Amino acid sequence: MSASAKIVLRKKPNTKGLYPLAIRITKNRRSTYKLLGHYIDLEDWDSKNNEIKKSHPNSEGLNNLITSKLSEARKGLITLQTNNKDASANQIKKEIYKPTSNLTFFDFVDEHLEALEVEGKMNRLSTDSAWVSYIEKYCKVRHLTFQEIDERFLKKFKIYLKGNCSLTETTAMNVMVFIRLLFNRAIKDKVVSKELYCFGPGKFKIKFPETVKVGLSEKELKVIESLDNLSDVERHSLNVWLFSFYFAGMRVSDVLKTRWSQIYDGRLHYRMGKNSKLLSLKIPLKIDIILEEYVCNKNYDDDFIFPELKKANLDDAKDLYNKIKTANKKFNKNLKSIALKAGINKKVTMHIARHSFGNIARDTIHPLMLQKLYRHSDLKTTINYQANFIHTEADDALESVINF
Repeated sequence: MSASAKIVLRKKPNTKGLYPLAIRITKNRRSTYKLLGHYIDLEDWDSKNNEIKKSHPNSEGLNNLITSKLSEARKGLITLQTNNKDASANQIKKEIYKPTSNLTFFDFVDEHLEALEVEGKMNRLSTDSAWVSYIEKYCKVRHLTFQEIDERFLKKFKIYLKGNCSLTETTAMNVMVFIRLLFNRAIKDKVVSKELYCFGPGKFKIKFPETVKVGLSEKELKVIESLDNLSDVERHSLNVWLFSFYFAGMRVSDVLKTRWSQIYDGRLHYRMGKNSKLLSLKIPLKIDIILEEYVCNKNYDDDFIFPELKKANLDDAKDLYNKIKTANKKFNKNLKSIALKAGINKKVTMHIARHSFGNIARDTIHPLMLQKLYRHSDLKTTINYQANFIHTEADDALESVINF
């Protein structure tokens, strides 16, 4: 019996409740699976046509990837059959996906960046491409084996990043995290031995410096809410910022992608762009007041609430990313002048809306509820994030000592 390859959705979800895509190789009614490294909601899978439904935000890119990977597996099967190799399903899988030890670090770089583009993760693509450029400049030629990446290489590279490139400790560590990510993939793919791993205890340690997250206070929020000497563009930028703040620091990309059709039954229903989570939040009265300013521009239920993406090519992830990036830059420029008018010395940006919500929430809301509002996958992330804004116990302890 000849072997076959088919794309399937495995039925065992990960910790986020998403299901893995895999290539199933079958021979003599025995099957083995090769995971593709991508996970989706069960409702986004078309089991009849073995493809991802259009309801998934990156359906086109992932379906193209599926076609490519399936074609790769079937070509491998044809090669094995041509060479008259009779093997079990598991042996066939090992033969098709056998380790290629001559792969370099930059081979993994290219594969990683290509995957991000296919998935439409343009923000991550832009960031990781920047990290790659520093590595390219340091290596001078685009060739770097994993065997060359040892503790000495990383220490010298870090000195180069902080000295020649004038990067902060945080940014330098982000570049190291990127290298570690690809090193781990190389180990998983058996391109490099675990013994060569140069990160962790007793080796090169990635440690981020503590950062200060600054958010607006309740008093400052009330001041900017009551401003009436704003220009039209400033008023619009403030509306977008407040829309984000009122929804617990909703990301600017999600704010601009919000459509009128997502608002019904007094709630906002949307899928987060960062992790594809589905959310439903009650519409606060303050949001209703903002919406009233834009409803006159509504022609169809599926129109965007805010105008920045109305001329965007929604099928072009790069165009969508560029328009969001341009809009965010414009908002931040206007927010700077708004802060001046409000007499606020803190740097006010779109991202500060999230910090401001955390600052005002402090320890008055249970961490589990904050986790839900922030849309964090892990409660530890919420607790660590909120620790930036909780100072009550330390303040009380200080007062108890010096108040004599």
